[in-house]
Amino acid sequence: MRYVGVMSGTSVDGLDIAVLDLSAGAPRIAQSTTVALPPDLGTALVALTSAGDDEIARAGTCDAALGEFIGQAVLACLECWRISPHDIRAIGCHGQTIRHSPDTTPPFTLQIGDPNRVAETTGIDTVADLRRRDMAAGGEGAPLTPLFHDALFRDAERHRIVVNIGGIANATMLPAASDSILGFDTGPGNALLDAWIRHCRGEPYDRDGAWASQGSVAPKLLETLRGDGFVSRPPPKSTGKELYNLDYVSRASTPFDYPPEDVQATLLEFTAWSIATAVERWGPGTGDVVTCGGGRHNHALINRLAASLPGYGIFRSDDLDVDGDGLEAAAFAWFAHRTLAGQPSNVPAVTGAKGPRVLGAIYPGS
Repeated sequence: MRYVGVMSGTSVDGLDIAVLDLSAGAPRIAQSTTVALPPDLGTALVALTSAGDDEIARAGTCDAALGEFIGQAVLACLECWRISPHDIRAIGCHGQTIRHSPDTTPPFTLQIGDPNRVAETTGIDTVADLRRRDMAAGGEGAPLTPLFHDALFRDAERHRIVVNIGGIANATMLPAASDSILGFDTGPGNALLDAWIRHCRGEPYDRDGAWASQGSVAPKLLETLRGDGFVSRPPPKSTGKELYNLDYVSRASTPFDYPPEDVQATLLEFTAWSIATAVERWGPGTGDVVTCGGGRHNHALINRLAASLPGYGIFRSDDLDVDGDGLEAAAFAWFAHRTLAGQPSNVPAVTGAKGPRVLGAIYPGS
């Protein structure tokens, strides 16, 4: 009853690997880590998230290379954790999203990281392609984690809102004394902050929001950003770096010529505001906000989120004994379990799909 989940998120900052233990019935994250991507592969994956030349050949090469890397990384982690591959029922492999386009006609989403190579390398049954069936059924294909959030965090007496802050932020609304679930992408998480500091200073991310804290919020730029149509759009909704990227920042900030640290401070304020707006507009009312994902480590961001949500308790998932770094990878391990059991993993109220669907395809181990 142990499964492995693997994913590389929109931040493309490493491969998250988690072992999910279901032996006691309720899901428990037994192990998790983040493995650095080989520099050349990481650079190539980042390049694929925006348009460029020779994309088919580059995507094919990255698909194969990422699949082999995932397989080798899983085996290395299992050896480190002293877990035999024979004790793993299956791998839930999300891979790397290189395009998420729910608003085109027809809509599509594309993840790479060849599951054939994962299964071949590890000898473990692999479940992959976990978004496209929901999209084929009329859904957005994202977010999928709300069902897993429900299994981990539902409380009978307290409203809970789970906020996952990756490259893109998403929120799951779990009202007390109810079994309803609402979830959607709220807008940027780390995406704009990472893009701007990488462009200005060559650094991969703004640790603790330290650079943003050196600047001042620019009112006119903030007003421009708050006019963002995605934040105000009602759910179901999902987005990605197709929208929230360096070009987005440049278009918004260029007319004002603010110092770069002021732009960073404003991006942080906008990110906190967009999350808080979602919680207040579509949440069940005051309760607990449980943060997970890499963005929960950004103290400046979490402080601004707390200031924007007076009356809410702000917690990290770790405070509830749930590893906030391994949570999303563990979700895909859980989806693998549900796929093999013939159980649906999407929530139609979240994605907009016509109904529940069993997600993914199964690639038998050797």
